[in-house]
Amino acid sequence: MNSRIPTIGAFLTLALVMSALAQAGGTIPAGVKISVLTDQSVSSKTAKAGQTVTGSVAQDVTSGGKVVIPKGSAVKLSVSSVQASGRLSTPAKLYLRLRSVTVGGKTYTIATSSAGRTEGGKGKRDAGFIGGGAAGGAIIGALAGGGKGAAIGAAAGAGAGTAGAAATGKKDIEFPAETRLAFTTRTAAAIN
Repeated sequence: MNSRIPTIGAFLTLALVMSALAQAGGTIPAGVKISVLTDQSVSSKTAKAGQTVTGSVAQDVTSGGKVVIPKGSAVKLSVSSVQASGRLSTPAKLYLRLRSVTVGGKTYTIATSSAGRTEGGKGKRDAGFIGGGAAGGAIIGALAGGGKGAAIGAAAGAGAGTAGAAATGKKDIEFPAETRLAFTTRTAAAIN
């Protein structure tokens, strides 16, 4: 009787392993969403195009009722587009692309869309600072010195408005570790 227990245990272990292997693998068609959690932070201020960022699959990816990529599978992302925030009307942008996934010790290349964001344009806000400064300077100049004073005041006010816009304008994008991003496959990918 005691010799049967190890045999039954080995059989159950083998059945569980075979079940797990049968569930993983298959083909992911184009248009499938893959949700990823980043393992590290990345910022538009310091990132470079092509830079690698690591992460993991946030939830099982299925196809035809079968798990093709299990939750927790390691992924490699790359920075596909980045721009640090400029002082005047240059919004920050940061986009990543899913490049590969590792399933069962094998790494597979995957073509996906980019995911990320661009900060809202600052052009209107900056124009408001500059235009408001010019108008204010023109009014003060006109009161102090007439037409010639208005022109001098407008130039000084525009300069002050430009300085104000530059001083308040920088806002970079940062994705901290554990940021969830969603990518869409562009082509079918076979995962064995």
